[in-house]
Amino acid sequence: MVQSKVFHSDDPSWREWVANGGLNDEDSAAMATALASKPVKALPTYDLELELMDVFHGPVVGIDEAGRGPWAGPVVVAAVILNPDRIPEGLNDSKVLTAEAREDRYAEIMATSCVSVAIGNVRRIDRINILQATLWGMRAAYRGLQTPAAAALIDGNIAPRRFPCKARTVVGGDGRSLSIAAASIVAKVTRDRMMVKLARRYRRYGWESNKGYGTPEHARAIKAHGVCTHHRRSFSPIELALQLLTAPPAETAPD
Repeated sequence: MVQSKVFHSDDPSWREWVANGGLNDEDSAAMATALASKPVKALPTYDLELELMDVFHGPVVGIDEAGRGPWAGPVVVAAVILNPDRIPEGLNDSKVLTAEAREDRYAEIMATSCVSVAIGNVRRIDRINILQATLWGMRAAYRGLQTPAAAALIDGNIAPRRFPCKARTVVGGDGRSLSIAAASIVAKVTRDRMMVKLARRYRRYGWESNKGYGTPEHARAIKAHGVCTHHRRSFSPIELALQLLTAPPAETAPD
């Protein structure tokens, strides 16, 4: 590990360090080694798609979701088959892109790719749980494709049972596969737009900014105003809030 020193311009040691030529050869070599050993996050590629296309002789779809963790709103699953000759530039995990960049990439994906989106609403989430609602969304998004895929790349480590085509799970897939990255962008933009629209009707919860996630702002709003039909009652924070809101007032001891 290379230790660094911080100097101020009026520090005598700073002037001494400059007069002596700054970094010596040993320091420079150590710093270069530290920089070279620092891990660099690779960008997603089309390698996995090409591998599966070669094996199954057909298009490959990337599948990803947005919204498994929030307290409110739907889970959205997107399936994207990229056109190998018109892959948009700058595709990456939606979480590392700015909102503006996601919108730009979304428009390009929709203009050049085969896309299907499935919406798992709150009633479905509460009825069958968030994992099963997400797996349902994966199957539904695949079936909505106008072009059937020969194989699927699914972000994460769980694939739905009886999936309609050959499926490979990829942990961290939105940072490894361009098709999954494209699906993550479509799912994220679609869900964010839905939450902003809902926020116009349910102004108290700040969904235009927190998108239904469990932020302190969202928790304070639930405490002050209760929950609405778009909150996931099967999620423990909402379940607890409902219990507190419906609990009878505590009896006080007589004087």
